[in-house]
Amino acid sequence: MKPPRFDYLRVDTAAEAVEALSQTEDARILAGGQSLMAILNMRLAQPSLLVDISRSRELDQIREEGSWLRVDAATTQARVEWMPDLSRKVPMLAQALPYVSHFQIRNRGTVCGSVAHADPSAEIPLVLLALKGEVVLRGPRKQRILTADAFFQGMLSTARQPDELVESVKFPMAKAGHGYAFTEYSQRHGDFAACSVAAVVNQAGIRFAVGGVADRPTARDWPRLTGTDLEDALNDFSWELQARDDPQVSALARRHMVRNLGKKIIAQANQQCHPDSIG
Repeated sequence: MKPPRFDYLRVDTAAEAVEALSQTEDARILAGGQSLMAILNMRLAQPSLLVDISRSRELDQIREEGSWLRVDAATTQARVEWMPDLSRKVPMLAQALPYVSHFQIRNRGTVCGSVAHADPSAEIPLVLLALKGEVVLRGPRKQRILTADAFFQGMLSTARQPDELVESVKFPMAKAGHGYAFTEYSQRHGDFAACSVAAVVNQAGIRFAVGGVADRPTARDWPRLTGTDLEDALNDFSWELQARDDPQVSALARRHMVRNLGKKIIAQANQQCHPDSIG
């Protein structure tokens, strides 16, 4: 299929993008287009205007802001992945990015675009949630910053208003005494994850997050559980996610993956959790 007709506007600044979004309620931002173009072709979205930010130099920035790594709206996943010190600054993101589809997709797809699309199986939203990252939204009257937990609201659903641009996302950088780990299961590399898991462990406790099972990435915070206490917590969480059967993977299999991948990844993060780790 082909998309219905729409107007096209290329902009160079965030202010121009927000102004264009405020002119009509059904405008959409085009950055990498790796998710949007498929949706348009299937006519699941029928915007009257596409606002192209893909060539905006202003919105293609990666910078450190205190203890945060800020990635702007037009920055590709590949550009972030190829940062020489990403594994030191945001190790979980460095672990997750190679799982994102294939390198051709990452070469065009943007970090903010993945967050804005809010696919429950996507790796970048899961990492943002696991790390307690933030989403910077810019509207015609003000800028607001939401936690990842507040931003993701359901299947392909977020707290972004129609006249707001996801201007950037902010990942907390690694801290001393913290361990970070990510993995996922898919039938083939590059396929949508049947289950993805991420863990942050420090001396105070465990933060464990799951994607690909519920209608959005979901996280839990626990004390430093071990043995049967950890197994019980993982089992309870696997049922709380309310997994459903689908043609590829059963709910039973997804619960099994939450329990087993979770135990594995928490152990991996715990191995990195020591006071002299580099932050």
